Amino acid sequence: MNKSLINFSFEKAKSENRPALLTYTVAGDNNKKKSLEILKSISEYADICELGFPHNTPIADGGQIQTSAYRAIKNGIKINDVFSIVSQFKKVKKNKPIILMGYYNMIYQYNENKFINKCKKSKVDGLIVVDLPFPENKKFALKCKKKNINFIQLISPTTSKVRLKQIIKNSHDMIYYISMLSTTGGKLKVSPKKILKEYSKIKKQTKSKNVVIGFGITEKTINSLKKADGLVVGSAICKEITDSIKRRQNTVTNVTNVVRILKNKIKWTGSQK
Repeated sequence: MNKSLINFSFEKAKSENRPALLTYTVAGDNNKKKSLEILKSISEYADICELGFPHNTPIADGGQIQTSAYRAIKNGIKINDVFSIVSQFKKVKKNKPIILMGYYNMIYQYNENKFINKCKKSKVDGLIVVDLPFPENKKFALKCKKKNINFIQLISPTTSKVRLKQIIKNSHDMIYYISMLSTTGGKLKVSPKKILKEYSKIKKQTKSKNVVIGFGITEKTINSLKKADGLVVGSAICKEITDSIKRRQNTVTNVTNVVRILKNKIKWTGSQK
């Protein structure tokens, strides 16, 4: 597998003594045009952009992301619309990595090979399939690798040492650490100190793979977790979209401000080691 844009983004962040900032938005929220505008705007501050396929039963997602997904579905967003958003984004932001996130049932219905080929054609850099765990995902991950698409493995606080070693061995450039057993957007029930303690155990097993932390990361908690390779923020962004719509304010401007503030929180100040 060739060196990926995902890897380059982590290297750039490390050269600036900070974690990579990964943002998550739902494709088509609150409509296709606005979704693309938000993506383009926040990519000025985000190192990697995650884009979720709207799903009517998003089992891993909390209320904020579910609300975003339902808005997109209501607006008639389909799988091909998501690929269209990615293609249009990549025309103007060709060096900004895009990771698509979704559920396997949707991929299966679309056709696995057709889906991966469409990802390649649209210049998708990575894939997260929430309900396709290791080792069941090995064949699918290999298909992705052959197309130079990162398949991103998920690990959690309950992942055993043996399983962790196997997942690391079979992972590509990035691993996603789910910081707590909850849906996205839940209040951080575990202290950042404890999360970093568990995180350091994972990093001892792998120096070459980038491990990001997701779930429960907000403007309040992001600074205390900046020793990680990368941090994923999704629910806080989706909440801002919802709030901006309710207030009839400019969603693009308001969401971009949230991401800019998050980026400033993790910048190296000269006082950290």
